[in-house]
Amino acid sequence: MALYQKVSELTDSVNQREQFSLGEQMRRAALSISSNIAEGTGREGDKEAKYFFNIAKGSIYEVVSLLYIMKEKGYLKAQEHEVLYEQCDEIAKMLSGLLSK
Repeated sequence: MALYQKVSELTDSVNQREQFSLGEQMRRAALSISSNIAEGTGREGDKEAKYFFNIAKGSIYEVVSLLYIMKEKGYLKAQEHEVLYEQCDEIAKMLSGLLSK
């Protein structure tokens, strides 16, 4: 949820022209991470839980891709990008651990 908050703040800086496409896509992808982790955690069976954890992991990589685009477009400084990238990487590692159970 902390990642979503940071992404939400970041996307507020996107210009009006790209707000709906780039900004909204990034917010939805970041929100999908915590939502699918929560849904997977609430499932009874491992197979169902892993399904949602896999969706969350895919959303992490979507956020990472969008972070690179935001950096290239000048909305994100290199240091900010690194911090957010590492946060995404940490979440992906935790999900990998959950998926290997």
